[in-house]
Amino acid sequence: MNVTVCQSCGMPLTSAEQFGTEMDGSPTREYCIYCYKDGKFEQPGMSLEGMIEMCTTILKQEGLDEESARSMLRNQLPYLKRWQSAGSITPTDKTGSDAPASSSDAADAANNASFSREPVRYVTLPGKRLAGLSARTTNAIEMSGEGSIGALWARYFASEHIPAPEAARYGCYSDYTDGIAGEYTILVGHEIGAEDSLPEGFDEVLLPPATYAVFTSRTGPMVEVVSELWGAVWAWEHQSDRTFTGDFEYYDERSLDPGNMQVDVYIAVKERR
Repeated sequence: MNVTVCQSCGMPLTSAEQFGTEMDGSPTREYCIYCYKDGKFEQPGMSLEGMIEMCTTILKQEGLDEESARSMLRNQLPYLKRWQSAGSITPTDKTGSDAPASSSDAADAANNASFSREPVRYVTLPGKRLAGLSARTTNAIEMSGEGSIGALWARYFASEHIPAPEAARYGCYSDYTDGIAGEYTILVGHEIGAEDSLPEGFDEVLLPPATYAVFTSRTGPMVEVVSELWGAVWAWEHQSDRTFTGDFEYYDERSLDPGNMQVDVYIAVKERR
């Protein structure tokens, strides 16, 4: 099942009951029923900032701390169709005013200009064998503040089995049960050879040969750029091309400094013709 997110509030659309409706009553997979009904937005005067505040309140009620919720929404919502077409602010437009930009603001804006919300390329790769630490989780759990991904990274880097610092690291998402709405396996680790022995205590994921749409972040703090990148993936208009055979974040020499890094996300897609 290919699951999309509401292009207004970012809510995963996992069932027909959540779909918005057009004027003739037909469903639309672009928006949820809470944002869009009978061919119009339920709150037509809502600004991007207003939507961020409203969704922050909802996520707080679901257990996510306010700062994390607001940061995540600021990095994701601007890429959704409603706010792009409205000419809303980008994640680096922090002032919301006509005040002259500071030198740091100008640098941020220049850096963000190089961040494409679309895939920068498509590649076909052979299968990969990844070794590391894994867990089953969902996006809802990770957004609740009780997720496991952060702890997995900490445990992995504390392990005695990790390779040299310059070796590429992977955050791999596989064994999806229902697209972005259901459970998946997250494995934090590195690539090993087909004949290599699996380190004690490590799990493995075997990714099949696949074609990938590659999204590349801007350079910046890890917590910001990774969130922005997944926001772009979720807002991507070609969700139906995704195969969910295994996606991964790729951290190479550009990612050595968590405060000033760049990362790629590889999304498995149907073979391009």
